[in-house]
Amino acid sequence: MAFTLAPLLYAHDALEPVIDATTMQIHHGKHHQAYVDNANKALAGTALENASPEEVIKAIASLPAEKQGPVRNNAGGHVNHTMFWSIMAKPGQGGGGAPSGDLAAAITKAFGSFDGFKEKFAAAGVGRFGSGWAWLCVMPDKSLAICSTPNQDNPLMGRALAGCDGTPILGLDVWEHAYYLKYQNKRADYIGAWWGVVNWGAVASNFAMATK
Repeated sequence: MAFTLAPLLYAHDALEPVIDATTMQIHHGKHHQAYVDNANKALAGTALENASPEEVIKAIASLPAEKQGPVRNNAGGHVNHTMFWSIMAKPGQGGGGAPSGDLAAAITKAFGSFDGFKEKFAAAGVGRFGSGWAWLCVMPDKSLAICSTPNQDNPLMGRALAGCDGTPILGLDVWEHAYYLKYQNKRADYIGAWWGVVNWGAVASNFAMATK
């Protein structure tokens, strides 16, 4: 089954003032659509053309060498952005605040406090040279860890390829196209504001699925 671009769960302007409507329109409708189109083109005729996006990025090494780069970049971009849209919501209407329950307890256990987590996560995003992502992952022992990957790599690709592993439950896009219209080169400001749209309910659902 070919990959498809799902509609957003909210209006393009729903994340304002944190993320402006124009950025959302371009980021979702242009950038993400391009990843979908290019991934489908690269996967056509391969053994993975009917696999799920997550299955594809876990099995990149099984593809012919000439397919691996395009699939890594574009199927990775599709998986990464699909998560990114799903873990954000309108400020005050699902977006912002703090986690609760099991997720909050796991964050405190791993990082000392919610503020400690935010500081370490922001450092991963700011410290990523060039384009990439910051991630909160569930590890095989069900503990939480923060990592960063370049370009459109994803922890599901494995440590040998992406530089880290685990099951991502929260991902932040730090490519310039995600924030440049509003924040220019001030990535730290973008990350600081972004906490206001994080949908901790959605992240908690991802955590529950990853730890069951």
